[in-house]
Amino acid sequence: MARQRKKKGRPVSGWLILDKPLGMGSTEAVSKLKWLFKAEKAGHAGTLDPLASGILPIALGEATKTVPYVMDGTKVYRFTVKWGSQTTTDDAEGEAMKTSDARPARADIEAVLPAYTGTISQKPPSFSAIKIAGERAYELARDGEAVDIPAREVEIDSLTIVSHDTDRTAFEVECGKGTYVRSLARDIGAELGCYGHVVELRRTVVDPFDEEDAVSLEELEGAADAVALAKVEGEESADDTEARMQSRFAVLDPFLLNTGEAMHGYPQIVVSGDQANRIRLGNPVILRGRDAPLPADDACAFEKGRLIAIGEIAQGEFRPRRVFNR
Repeated sequence: MARQRKKKGRPVSGWLILDKPLGMGSTEAVSKLKWLFKAEKAGHAGTLDPLASGILPIALGEATKTVPYVMDGTKVYRFTVKWGSQTTTDDAEGEAMKTSDARPARADIEAVLPAYTGTISQKPPSFSAIKIAGERAYELARDGEAVDIPAREVEIDSLTIVSHDTDRTAFEVECGKGTYVRSLARDIGAELGCYGHVVELRRTVVDPFDEEDAVSLEELEGAADAVALAKVEGEESADDTEARMQSRFAVLDPFLLNTGEAMHGYPQIVVSGDQANRIRLGNPVILRGRDAPLPADDACAFEKGRLIAIGEIAQGEFRPRRVFNR
């Protein structure tokens, strides 16, 4: 009989809304948080480039089941475009490809913004994480290969100017998933004839999470370090080490948001007793009464404030699709 492998990490679940610092990649951030919390599994809801800062929702444990719902949420970015050059990467990291001495007036920029709202066709940057024949576009571009990524439709809910001077303009954009802010800067600059690239980028919202939910890596590491410094003098026993680890988790776990916070805005039902037990076993439950919710493709079942399942509401039933173990 095959020996069952012991899972690494502990079964902690919830969302950590990281205020990602500049210079750190999304994958690196997930690895760091997984190590800090000693979590069995972790994932993020939407890549944020190393040159960007801001909201990076990281799911631990059972919360990873809700990642697709957060990825579908609206994003808000604040970004600054420097006029006068288009770069190979569409940001400050690349080399200038096209340059211009022209600089746009605020009125000129405002005049073209309506063309970049609503459903628009956008060509992603050559230096992006999109896969082409199984390889990342940025890997091909770094090797000097020509990268041709087809344009695709994205949703821009709003695009406004925050501030403007001669060489730079700061914008705020509210958009759907798959939107590249660097492409916006590139395309607007090309249309204005002055060219442009992103020099600052910060994500402030990944619906339903925003900056009020965020915690910095410095704050998390500071809390963990405070526990580490409190170790007993001399040689530690296994019990001492375990006690310190539990103390570390006791200060870190309160930073986590409940898994169900990711489903804000989706229809919800509250169940208890037999209904909750049936749902946990993957069985449907009948919804009765005048207040029974309307049919929905995606809905949530909660027991005592905790998410226990995601499923559909149809023909007077809640039918679980994904059940949560904790």
